[in-house]
Amino acid sequence: MRGNNLVPIEFEINCELPDKFVRTDEFPAQDTDPTTLGFKGDDLIQFPPPPTGAGRAGGPPAPPAGRAGEAPAPIGGRGGGTPSLEGGRRGGPAPLSPAQQRVANVKQDFVRLTLGMFATSFPSYPLTFKYAAQGEAPEGKADILDVTGPASFSARFVVQRDTHLPVMLMWQVPATNVVFRIPGQPMPGPLPPGALTVDAPAPPAATASQQDRDQYAATIATLRRQALTQSKPIDYRVYYGDFRDVDGLKWPFRLRRAIAGETIEETTFDRIRINARINPQKFEAPK
Repeated sequence: MRGNNLVPIEFEINCELPDKFVRTDEFPAQDTDPTTLGFKGDDLIQFPPPPTGAGRAGGPPAPPAGRAGEAPAPIGGRGGGTPSLEGGRRGGPAPLSPAQQRVANVKQDFVRLTLGMFATSFPSYPLTFKYAAQGEAPEGKADILDVTGPASFSARFVVQRDTHLPVMLMWQVPATNVVFRIPGQPMPGPLPPGALTVDAPAPPAATASQQDRDQYAATIATLRRQALTQSKPIDYRVYYGDFRDVDGLKWPFRLRRAIAGETIEETTFDRIRINARINPQKFEAPK
């Protein structure tokens, strides 16, 4: 989804466990080259390559998952998602470089995909699972597990109790988008999922002094800072569905991603091949 438009993407994912993963996207409706993103060990595979001096990718770390009680609980909860360049505090982990940040982001996407397929982790991105609670899902009773991993990764993993099939992965990320409602001006649209809307005063006239313009800019910056500080974390979810049998194993053929309850992406697999030979060049960045 881009705005209110559905943009078709043809993709191919190649995975050689435990430490090779690459996804190539093509956009049939656009005159653009395919994009490739993945990792081999701790090396990033990306084409087109990231711009030189690119800043941090992803967002700030989300608050850690809260402790879950032992009594049955509704499906929901707090989790983190994106790694952070913050860190390096005394006694804490060293900060990630921009290159390490990009690799961590790709590996977290790998985790969100493979949890729905294998419900386990791999040495390339080890995870820790802890039982949290029992909940109710549309499919029936479900078990909820807290999942944590490197680079501040934390989420809640929901598994259908009777079938043991994954249902969804949930995590939270602090809000980053603020959209201002200004008198006499239409709202920009469509709004990004999870965006905060804040009332703001009208801007000064074109003939206003530089002091008035600077004061207005400071007011807007203060409103933005206050909105982000007071906002609740934004819910992110990946839903796994349409499980089919392939070589005696159940695989999800449909994935749906949502932010703040709004679907932003639906992925449908045409076919899944297991133990197929993969050209080693698939795990090299295109030249």
